[in-house]
Amino acid sequence: MNTADLGLPVDVPSTALFTDHYELTMLQAALKAGTAERRSVFEVFTRRLPEGRRYGVVAGTGRVLDAVENFRFDPGVLGFLRERSVIDAETLDWLAGYRFSGDVWGYQEGEVYFPGSPIMRVEGTFAECVLLETVILSILNHDSAIAAAASRMSSAAGGRPLIEMGARRTHELAAVAASRAAYLGGFTSTSDLAAGFRYGIPTVGTSAHAFTLLHDRERDAFQAQVDSLGRNTTLLVDTYDVTEAVRTAVEVAGPELGAVRIDSGDLLLVAHRVRQQLDELGATETRIIVTSDLDEYAIASLAAAPVDAYGVGTQLVTGSGHPTCSMVYKLVARAESADPTEPLVPVAKKSTGGKTSVGGRKWAARRLDEHGVAEAEVVGTGPVPEELKDRQLLVRLIEDGRVLSRESLDVVRERHVAARANLPLSATQLSRGEAVIPTEYV
Repeated sequence: MNTADLGLPVDVPSTALFTDHYELTMLQAALKAGTAERRSVFEVFTRRLPEGRRYGVVAGTGRVLDAVENFRFDPGVLGFLRERSVIDAETLDWLAGYRFSGDVWGYQEGEVYFPGSPIMRVEGTFAECVLLETVILSILNHDSAIAAAASRMSSAAGGRPLIEMGARRTHELAAVAASRAAYLGGFTSTSDLAAGFRYGIPTVGTSAHAFTLLHDRERDAFQAQVDSLGRNTTLLVDTYDVTEAVRTAVEVAGPELGAVRIDSGDLLLVAHRVRQQLDELGATETRIIVTSDLDEYAIASLAAAPVDAYGVGTQLVTGSGHPTCSMVYKLVARAESADPTEPLVPVAKKSTGGKTSVGGRKWAARRLDEHGVAEAEVVGTGPVPEELKDRQLLVRLIEDGRVLSRESLDVVRERHVAARANLPLSATQLSRGEAVIPTEYV
């Protein structure tokens, strides 16, 4: 596997160090205690949704599968651990042969989730499962936060195209993952070429204010761009005077001008004025694209404006105020010995302060009302009720250490559209509120 597919520098051979120090010290202690090989079940879930969010979006599953497959302790990684005396020689020897050989179940990527939803379940020995905690949470927390913001923005846009353009507002590797998550959540293209290269996402872009400022006159800049990219290009019209720029743009490109972009000012007011001016100049098919620190609320406020597409950067790649989903990875069941036939015993954290968890290996299903609309997320540890058996949400992703299948982003995008459509209408409201459906434990 090419590590570039993970969004990693090409000189990073594995994902094994995308973990916390204490995962390895736990492993060492468990190996010494003879408990490392006990069969265990870990689950990923969140105790609550970010404030004001009505649903979450599962994103990053495909990247998790790649990360687990590439979780290898090669000589360079082992040398680093040895040099730093992170763990002892016996544990290093154990890690040299590490290959995850367990099972992973999860909600399908693009699905929605709610508080308590067991969106991923990792099964195997304690030793092999505990090592994966940090990298799984790192991916799911980041990607799901971006996808949730993207989904809200997509709903607010009402079918108008959305361009992801936040690469310059975050870490260069996070930008690639953010673009993938945004595309999953409903965005149609990205400005980030690395995301286009790795994930096949359509890429777009024309010019910035610097290009206009480079030339002696705005007209010269527009002419150079049209000569290079054709009349269907998008001209940036707010470097100086918008009204004069729109007039010049149509004079240079003709009524076949593809689009104009507005990046500042009162976007609602300016969009109406630009639309009227374009129509008066005969450029009735020229589209208007707006950018400038948009979020879902700003997009919703432009619903009545003559805007054809939105470009979103900072607010998207930071999760629109919620850059993480606060997902956790908890041991919920384990055997009492290393005997592989030993039954599993439910375990759970019972501390105060709202950080309790529910023990036991769980299933999850979504109950629908008579109209086919979701009415509850049902989570249980016993037999699945007959009426919910065909509504179960967890599918096997990895079996005996082998990834069963990988899905295209287009399939995942379509799944998310369908999942969101099956929620109550209030799910897409931007006003503050609780999860749109309750989580019931049975």
